[in-house]
Amino acid sequence: MENNLIVKANEKMSLGEKLTILSAAAKYDVSCSSSGVGRRGDGTGIGNTLAAGICHSFGADGRCISLLKILFTNECIYDCKYCINRKSNDVPRASFTPDEICELTIEFYRRNYIEGLFLSSGILYSPSYTMELIYQAVYKLRTQCRFQGYVHVKAIPGADPELVRRLGLLADRMSVNLELPTAEGLKRLAPNKHRKNILMPMRQIQQGITQSRNEVAVYRHAPSFVPAGQSTQMIVGATPESDYHIMMVAENLYKKFELKRVYYSAFVSVNADKELPAPPGGPPLLREHRLYQADWLLRFYGFQAEELLSESRPNFNVLLDPKADWALGHLEQFPVEINRADYRMILRVPGIGVKSAQRIVRARRNGSLNFDDLKKIGVTLKRALYFITCNGKMMYPTKVEEDYITRHLIDNKEKLPFDRDGVTYRQLSLFDDNLAFGT
Repeated sequence: MENNLIVKANEKMSLGEKLTILSAAAKYDVSCSSSGVGRRGDGTGIGNTLAAGICHSFGADGRCISLLKILFTNECIYDCKYCINRKSNDVPRASFTPDEICELTIEFYRRNYIEGLFLSSGILYSPSYTMELIYQAVYKLRTQCRFQGYVHVKAIPGADPELVRRLGLLADRMSVNLELPTAEGLKRLAPNKHRKNILMPMRQIQQGITQSRNEVAVYRHAPSFVPAGQSTQMIVGATPESDYHIMMVAENLYKKFELKRVYYSAFVSVNADKELPAPPGGPPLLREHRLYQADWLLRFYGFQAEELLSESRPNFNVLLDPKADWALGHLEQFPVEINRADYRMILRVPGIGVKSAQRIVRARRNGSLNFDDLKKIGVTLKRALYFITCNGKMMYPTKVEEDYITRHLIDNKEKLPFDRDGVTYRQLSLFDDNLAFGT
């Protein structure tokens, strides 16, 4: 029966050929974080999901990927203008079978190449048809192969909710790509997709996670539903939304759907289409980087989107990271006395990250801190020195003036995850806290 589910053009293709096509086809999906869950194996199968054991890698184009990151198929009935796998493109097509997904995952795991699987897909025949194939693959991987490693799968909008529910009991993380920030952009560039269809499985996954959490609190051995949470992805630069609009959308997703993470993917022009922009400088990598930095501020630093941008100031400063830019616009709140300020305010100082702020609060219980102490704690003083005092004194005679501080921060050359030409670009991962704000 399984062979009947796969297209006939796929029958003579080797597994290696399929892997080449379907791993390359998956590289534009960046929402592949494989952290956030710590479920151990129970000794009856292979693998586990301990965060420290999850392998990460960076592809040739620099995007953060899981080591086995593949599409089930790059066949697709949709014709999204920005997608390399769209129906109207003449590209090599391939599809795995559920057994092949299992074979690849187990063989790669046994060779110590991977610790988990990220599985997305084009739409073969229909959303439910494709989702059923994905479910078969993950079910066999978990039950027949006894694989207990990390599994992240895509929930396909429009698929039968029962399939989403069943997959959620097998996967560690699920994601539903928002694709574009607005319904208008989606209608123009992805006419087969609808915002309502995308939000419905998001809501179902959120409700399933909440219900599972409550059941586990009462019944210790109740089955877990998507224990690592859900994520999504937005393409940046394909449509004309401002950074302010994008951050407001992200903030609403975090609040309304309790997402673990929103990913931002700089638009890469892979198709010639009059509806698509042609950025003169290539993919907007610096803009994507600023959005990730701002996203960090929303999730870990207590900021609101409206504090960072507004309708009158809709885009981030390309020269300064959002945290430093905010501080320069609120110099009336600085300098901060490091020995007396509360945790929330310390977090807002450029050059001080979450871990450093926590260490400061703990360390000052034992006595007042000086600048040498802050350096040992991990504070990036070349950025923080303009915004803090220790025992009422600044590190050097410094003007608390916007132009003066801006000039010195720019001269310090912010550390970016890509060079000025974008050649060595790599996306921020959860392990790059030091890159986010130079801390």
